[in-house]
Amino acid sequence: MKSFPDEVEITVRGGNGGAGSVSFLRSRHKPQGRPDGGTGGNGGEVILEASSGSRTLSLFKRRKIFQADKGGRGQSRDRHGKNGPPLIIPVPLGTLVYHPETRELLGELLQPGERLLVAKGGRGGKGNAHFVSSRLRSPRFAQPGEKGEERRLRLELQILADVGLVGAPNAGKTTLLKALTASRARVGDFPFTTLSPQLGALTGEVVQEPLILAEIPGLIPGAHLGKGLGHRFLRHIKRTRLLLMVIDLSGVDPEQPLAPLKLLEAEMDAFDPGLALRPRLMVLNKIDLLPADFPRDTVVRAYEGRGWRTFTVSAKSGAGIEALREALWAEAARLEPEPETD
Repeated sequence: MKSFPDEVEITVRGGNGGAGSVSFLRSRHKPQGRPDGGTGGNGGEVILEASSGSRTLSLFKRRKIFQADKGGRGQSRDRHGKNGPPLIIPVPLGTLVYHPETRELLGELLQPGERLLVAKGGRGGKGNAHFVSSRLRSPRFAQPGEKGEERRLRLELQILADVGLVGAPNAGKTTLLKALTASRARVGDFPFTTLSPQLGALTGEVVQEPLILAEIPGLIPGAHLGKGLGHRFLRHIKRTRLLLMVIDLSGVDPEQPLAPLKLLEAEMDAFDPGLALRPRLMVLNKIDLLPADFPRDTVVRAYEGRGWRTFTVSAKSGAGIEALREALWAEAARLEPEPETD
């Protein structure tokens, strides 16, 4: 199974401060002038910045340590050393920053350009000019620069999507995402074809902003405990405005039509009870595989009886997709722009 770049631990180090200078002012008329050693520059800070140009944490799979530049040495004639520039690290929107051991949330980066200081640079050392006193006229020492702050961080990504597609493995979520959007997500006939959330944009003729859809990898019993692909994917639906609950209708037992839905709801509720309150649409997929005698209307009524709008579609053939697409636009238009996350 491929590793999924939505959680990673990294080390960040602020730059060390520059050393202070030991220097004395020399001139033709003052061969033994006053101390004039300047203070060293401060080390650079390490800052995480939310960027809309980044979708995953794949950058951090290749690089684990981030070190800012050190400050410059102090100079003669009381000149301050150059401060180290900040190290700006781009991260995807929806990145959560934790202490890896205590799990303390250090910050959230949700909006483009939002920043979080994660490691301070060390202060520059004072030059010998700073230590002149009535008792010490010619100090011949200076301070070294302080070491920059070093921290271990855990980054976790919560995809910021408008709509989350949730369902069991092989419910047809990937095919549905492709049918609704221009996504090029991988499709297969075996469990866990999707090893990472897939994104697609649903565009329309009369709207300027597209709807961002995220397919969440399939849930199995015990997912909230980490089984299968586990809770690492469940967290991606916490910020979606609307859920599409995708059910493989061809695998539904007409005697127990709600069984697949109850399984999904149990996992979601165990992970976060607030997810049960999230607006949703029911999608009964794979109608192209139903036998002629399948009681489709009866099953649909069972799902509608739960109070949710229900759509029967074939993501593969395109049947029912246009009606679902229109419903998505209508539902999204009336929802609040940001879901509750507590």
